[in-house]
Amino acid sequence: MANRRDAIKIGLGLGAIALLPARASTETLTVNQVLFDPDGPVLGNPKGDVTIVEYFDYQCPYCKANHPMISKIVAADGNLRLVMKDWPIFGPPSIRATQLALGSVDLGKYKLANEALMKTQSPLNDEKIEAALASVGIDVAEAAAAFSKNAAKWNGLLMRNEFQAQQFQLPGTPAYIVGTEIYPGVIQEEDLRKAIAKARA
Repeated sequence: MANRRDAIKIGLGLGAIALLPARASTETLTVNQVLFDPDGPVLGNPKGDVTIVEYFDYQCPYCKANHPMISKIVAADGNLRLVMKDWPIFGPPSIRATQLALGSVDLGKYKLANEALMKTQSPLNDEKIEAALASVGIDVAEAAAAFSKNAAKWNGLLMRNEFQAQQFQLPGTPAYIVGTEIYPGVIQEEDLRKAIAKARA
């Protein structure tokens, strides 16, 4: 993924996030649908004044390289919502990691799962995924069962994430939304801090 620092502005018309660019689809995404999906895992402060959305894949090396910096800023700030948009685009291992991470939500261990999987070395396989989760005390069988129990909800969430990524014409992972602007590709710390300040202004 090339490093693209220039933001693509999300047009705010009547509270809607405009599709970029205009496509054949007439469906419009609202700010709430993208930033406040009730099923989407949220890290940081759930009531934060600025939302950062992260579209990612557990096999994406750029996602993994960028995530610690983003997590550091979110933790230090204390008033940021970090919405994790699982977008498993690198095949079956990515899907497996995503399913187990989402299953961990119902175990109260999503943050642990996310952090463990973000630290893995790509490419992933079942053994690496399970070892990473076990290292933070997550029972893989329990996480898999939890995902299966709520598969309709989680699959619906993943379909919405995919739809949003397509409508925004994201070139791949990672991609971010800060406030109401899209930042495709790797984002540098200075640029992220500026984006947060701009969203608060």
